[in-house]
Amino acid sequence: MPFANAQNHQNSGAFIWLIGSEWRAHPARLVIAILAIAVGVALGFAVHLVNRAALESFAEAISTVSGSADLHVHAITPAGIDEALYPRLARLPGIAAVSPVVELSARLAPKAPRLTLLGLDILRAAAVTPSLIGQPLGEGGGNALDPSTAYLSRAALTASGKAPGDQITLTAAGRSHSFRIAGVLPLAGEDQLLAVIDIAEAQWRFGQLGRLQRFDITLAKAAPPGEPTREDTIAALKAALPADAEIVTPEDEASRSASLSRAYRVNLGMLAMVALLTGGFLVFSAQSLSVARRTPQFALLRVLGQRRSTLRRQLLIEGLILGLLGSLTGLLLGQGLAALVINLIGTDLGGGYFNNSNAALAPAPGAALAFAGLGIAVAVIASLAPAEAAARAQPAVALKAGADAADPSRQWPAWPGLTLLIAAALAALAPPVAGLPLLGYAAMALLLAGGIAIMPWLARALLSPLVARHWPVPIDLALKRLWGAPAAAAVALSGIVASTSLMVAMAVMVESFRGSVDEWLVQVLPADIYLHVEGADAGGLDRAAQARIAALPGVDSVRFVRQIPLRLAPDRPAIILSGQPNPSASIPLIKSTNIPQNALPVWVSEPMAYLHNLTPGDMLTLPLAGQQRQVFVAGVWRDYARQFGAVTMDSQDFEALTKDTTKTEAALTLTPNTPAAPVMRALRNTLPPAIAAQTMIAEPRALRKQALAIFDKSFAITYALEVIAILIGLIGVATTFSAQTLARTREFGMLRHIGVKRRQIMAMLMSEGAILGVLGVTAGITLGLVMAQVLIHVINPQSFHWTMDTRLPWGLLASLAAAIIIAAALTARLAGRRALSTSAVQAVREDW
Repeated sequence: MPFANAQNHQNSGAFIWLIGSEWRAHPARLVIAILAIAVGVALGFAVHLVNRAALESFAEAISTVSGSADLHVHAITPAGIDEALYPRLARLPGIAAVSPVVELSARLAPKAPRLTLLGLDILRAAAVTPSLIGQPLGEGGGNALDPSTAYLSRAALTASGKAPGDQITLTAAGRSHSFRIAGVLPLAGEDQLLAVIDIAEAQWRFGQLGRLQRFDITLAKAAPPGEPTREDTIAALKAALPADAEIVTPEDEASRSASLSRAYRVNLGMLAMVALLTGGFLVFSAQSLSVARRTPQFALLRVLGQRRSTLRRQLLIEGLILGLLGSLTGLLLGQGLAALVINLIGTDLGGGYFNNSNAALAPAPGAALAFAGLGIAVAVIASLAPAEAAARAQPAVALKAGADAADPSRQWPAWPGLTLLIAAALAALAPPVAGLPLLGYAAMALLLAGGIAIMPWLARALLSPLVARHWPVPIDLALKRLWGAPAAAAVALSGIVASTSLMVAMAVMVESFRGSVDEWLVQVLPADIYLHVEGADAGGLDRAAQARIAALPGVDSVRFVRQIPLRLAPDRPAIILSGQPNPSASIPLIKSTNIPQNALPVWVSEPMAYLHNLTPGDMLTLPLAGQQRQVFVAGVWRDYARQFGAVTMDSQDFEALTKDTTKTEAALTLTPNTPAAPVMRALRNTLPPAIAAQTMIAEPRALRKQALAIFDKSFAITYALEVIAILIGLIGVATTFSAQTLARTREFGMLRHIGVKRRQIMAMLMSEGAILGVLGVTAGITLGLVMAQVLIHVINPQSFHWTMDTRLPWGLLASLAAAIIIAAALTARLAGRRALSTSAVQAVREDW
């Protein structure tokens, strides 16, 4: 036993020495393997940190606005609820206190960020939501019941550029009024933009007489025997509510806020995991080449008494070290990337879901351990096959043949790769899990694994027809070498195929999405000038303003549209309900049906149809004006602007159902040869001052440019993934061919002994590199196109509930193919010059 222990200790020491010498000799390969793991870990960890910060800040905002109430009764539209509901709710058994609230979207100045304006009864709010009570400061303080005063959160006070005692102008619901700043809201979050005024003043000044947007409710704490329980109180509350109101619990608010960006967050996280998987294949390639190069050394250890299991374990430990180094590097990069993203893009990662740019990154040790564990696991799994190959090698053969022990007669099976590809197809056909395309991403991972697994068989199948033909000596040698050693070719191809396919899949998806959005914008923006009143949910352009706009010189016709958010469920984001003239003629219809006589037709967007399982001909119930209205789904239209659904109907039907005759949008068609600029100036001068301050007026090309800029910002992380995939792929090509070429020094020495010239060997190596580059690019682009179809037709519809047409970025694909083929050929040539630097005698010399 002491002898065995000493022998194992010596073997371990020798193995550590071999690892150190290998890594010192080939640091580039080590760095690439570490970076491949680090990129996936960094991206996943950064996405997690940023979104966690966003959700925590958003939850803080909800908590601040909602106060400490037990639950809320919300209006399902900004039009609010009849205030006569208030005394009925206050008298219900089990209700301790009710605070009525006016809640509006407001602005301090035309270019200032939007804030939430709350109108409160300070006496009621003190009992239900004390966190919304202001603290008087300076000369602006004084009488807390003074209706001419406003209390601002510290963030809103900073944004206003004012001080307590100064006057500010608040614009909301198409109206403006001046208030004196009386103080601050000390319990509001650091980045929450809030203003609180007297409830009666809010109703009077902003056109909300008789209307309230919500009620904050505190329930009785403990129900004595025989008194209503919490469940009884909530049931009675539901029974007392009209159709245009709903009960919202804190849990509903949390679910709604989380669902806003859930699909976006999951997709970015899954793409990061696919990048990590790609890194795993690069580690596999690096480990395989390293093992092939060190085969004689491992054989010597076996001859000296090392067991197969010990060798296998030690190689897995090498993979573990790579994974550990990569994961630690990735965590550091991820922390820095998260901070950079918040500063440059924001916590919404460009998706537009949150506005809390001041959210702070909090420590996440659990997530760090999880992502580090994933990185280590991927590296260890990627090392399994090379470790098994090294352990099973016959020592005598390995010592004699070294890395050139491939058996050309061996038939490489296709079934492992085909099995994985079939499993990928089945996963792609599966429905979403918990509303997320988890199996779609599993399909992408299986496609990637299947494509790599089938490469030995595919390489031989593609090369077989070429080997049978007559070629110049260098090309003939290159083809026969690759045909005779398909496993070595597959190892070289795995990194190329993995990185190329990921890059192609993302590039095709983004190009398809961007092209579809651009085409959609052309369809929905046919007019000459567009007007949009921002934040006018509770009010917009009245009939007088509409008439003045229609009468402007140079205006041929105007299409007015009214849009309002409509909440169909307390735990889901609101949909958008709009009224416009003759909707079927102005929306990009995908499906439609005949409208029955006496039916009330509506047209639903793709996301609406997907989320609510609607098809043309179905009936839909909408809560409007205090009643449940049955409407007929006349068609489905494409909409990339509203992820959670939209419903449009004819303007006359909209006004009859909602009693709302105001408008929030206008599309102006000008008379022929009328320039747009003077009409736009006249249009702004025609608007009421309060509305003009919050109105955007633009031409279609400016709107398209702005929309595509927002699109590019939201896909900034995806673009970064593409660039990283390209760089890692090209560097991986270089290190792979360099390692394989240097491992074949003995082969080159033998060829020179039998008369093959140095320039012929160089030409052979360049041919090998070019052929492998062509095979890798062909397989990678093909696999990437298939993965792109999964992204386009499975993952995107299941995540965001809209469809798109496939568009190929031909320029990018051609450039990528050329870059990889040239990189492979040049790298093979450069590595060949190094491999041929030794004499032919030294190259074939036997040391045993």
